[in-house]
Amino acid sequence: MPAPALSIVIPIHNEEPAILPLYDRLTKVLEAIGRKYEIIFIDDASTDRSFDLLANLVETDARLKVIRLRRNFGQTAALAAGFDEAAGAVIISLDGDLQHEPEDIPNLLEKIDQGYDLASGWRKNRIDNAVTRKIPSRIANWLMKKASGVDLHDFGTTFKAYRAEVLKDINLYGELHRFIPALASFYGARIIEVPIKNVPRGAGVSHYGLGRTFKVFFDIITIRFLLTYFTRPMHFFGKYGLIGVGSGGAILAYLFVYKLLFMERDLVTQHGPLMMAGGLLLIAGLMLFCTGFLGEVLIRTYFESQGRRIYAVREVRARKDAAAPESRGR
Repeated sequence: MPAPALSIVIPIHNEEPAILPLYDRLTKVLEAIGRKYEIIFIDDASTDRSFDLLANLVETDARLKVIRLRRNFGQTAALAAGFDEAAGAVIISLDGDLQHEPEDIPNLLEKIDQGYDLASGWRKNRIDNAVTRKIPSRIANWLMKKASGVDLHDFGTTFKAYRAEVLKDINLYGELHRFIPALASFYGARIIEVPIKNVPRGAGVSHYGLGRTFKVFFDIITIRFLLTYFTRPMHFFGKYGLIGVGSGGAILAYLFVYKLLFMERDLVTQHGPLMMAGGLLLIAGLMLFCTGFLGEVLIRTYFESQGRRIYAVREVRARKDAAAPESRGR
């Protein structure tokens, strides 16, 4: 069968009340768009009847596919499984709790048709709790924007549309799904933000709370390092290693000269803390240098062993000259 133009990827976990309404609204929107499509649900080890409902729907709709994970791996892993299975030229991801309205899909798709590589949803008017969701989210989004250099208001929403080739350059792990725009920008993806509706959750319980804030903070540090020093870790570790070796070496050199000039016998007693600081700085600097070298070796091994590239090609154009006429013999 010919490949679909659109792939809809929906990770779910215990979303039994929302599945049938979501499927009905989604198919109605996709039929109106008029492009060949497929819908991929990823059941992240639900404990309710979510998978049973989806299994019944599969029997009635050949455009529907359900992936059931062996255990609860989390949203990033579920999205990665859906992206790997998707065959469409454009991939659209959204949550399965109906807080993302399928009726907003044409707005995202319009931006992809205009030439953008990634159209990211923006919950401009959020209806979540201010203390547990709005304020932490606003702080996290500001930090993400500063760390990644990508000017987005809403990194956390799953509702996004991608060109399939953009996702091929991105490997997801941990909880990096919210950083896909930042990772895509590393390879030069053209990104735009599209306002989407944010409606109250109709049923079920949210799987996210205030405790996620610390995980997001650690992810921000990770993404900052990946975007800036992923292909050149020595530039990060070497800089601080040089500071440590330089300052530690200067302190120890000063104490050595001081002892020679003033014949100080009890140098350890009078300058013990300074000597210890110098030794620790020197050792720490050398360790950072070694870490940088190991990082360089690992990065080289990663790219060479897997045949990965450190760049991404948008397109290749060449002039197609007319074939030269065959020479005739005299």
